[in-house]
Amino acid sequence: MAQTYKHAIIVCHPETESFTFSVAQRYADAVRAHGHEVVMRDLYRMGFDPVLRAQERLGDPCGDVTHEWGLLGKPDVFVLVYPIWFGTPPAMLKGYIDRVFGAGREVGFGGEGGTRELLAGKRLVSLTSSGTMRAWLSEKGVLGSLRTVYDRYFSEVFGFEETHRYHFDGVTEDIPERDVAMHLKAAENAAREVMARMTVVARDRPAPEA
Repeated sequence: MAQTYKHAIIVCHPETESFTFSVAQRYADAVRAHGHEVVMRDLYRMGFDPVLRAQERLGDPCGDVTHEWGLLGKPDVFVLVYPIWFGTPPAMLKGYIDRVFGAGREVGFGGEGGTRELLAGKRLVSLTSSGTMRAWLSEKGVLGSLRTVYDRYFSEVFGFEETHRYHFDGVTEDIPERDVAMHLKAAENAAREVMARMTVVARDRPAPEA
């Protein structure tokens, strides 16, 4: 029997009818179809407080963060789904990373403590969208900076085993339906790629010593 995994999908967009939510739902449907478990966290609808307090920066997390980790359980994959606004993720998502991913953890590379033991060895997937085209974002350094921070840096700080990034461009109010369908199919394919990669890694991982 194929091994199944848990995907924590963190969605950050103020409108539930947005393209962002459609991407999150398509990814969720794809992994559920393969027997994987999904926990969806809608930051705006849950009223998440993104403000990091001084007392929690290097101390114990606040009660709402502890509660959030309880709801997340022990995911194998963290999926961030968000639009790129002014070259960066929405502030709400950055606050979630500061408070939930960084709970009780001093800023720095490597080492133990905080959430590293909960995040280390997991997988991080980013599904982003923009109204502007990929070529323009690349020329301005936006996509490169996101890869540097959200992929390479987070891998070092939080210990993610692997990261995956997928971007959907040209998402405007008048985007043709065929383009929406194409992007959503790509989101479904992204889920399949992530699952396939997890299967390969699990198969090739040495068995623990007896």
